[in-house]
Amino acid sequence: MPTTIFLSLLAALAGAAVVTQQIFNANLRGVLNSAPWAGLVSYAVGTLCMIAFILATRDSVPSLSMVRGAPWYLWIGGALGAVFIALAIFLVPRLGAAAFIALLVAGQMLASMAFDHFGAFGLEKQAASPVRLFGAALLIAGVVLIRR
Repeated sequence: MPTTIFLSLLAALAGAAVVTQQIFNANLRGVLNSAPWAGLVSYAVGTLCMIAFILATRDSVPSLSMVRGAPWYLWIGGALGAVFIALAIFLVPRLGAAAFIALLVAGQMLASMAFDHFGAFGLEKQAASPVRLFGAALLIAGVVLIRR
């Protein structure tokens, strides 16, 4: 069983991959002179990687009943990803990578705290305690400092 430290390092690596992806996508926009094409290339390469992952893990194709049984809102994940990629391609060159990621993390933290607090989308409820709210306030203070 992986240790908490190892899993935390993997999460940090995922964070580094996110910022690197956004910098590369923003630079690709400059090369292609097109934000939509840069986003499409990013998704096409990502799709090929996921196909390779499916083949490597020999994962079976979900049944039609499984697909039909999914709530409608689960299908908008790809659209939300496209919004994220498009905004990142546009904003990273204007805000800088550090400010973009700081704002991104602040938005993620506030949304995730609200989802936890209300038990949204099947999450187990976790109250937005004063300690958690203080942590979010510190994160927002960090964003302000990074933006200066």
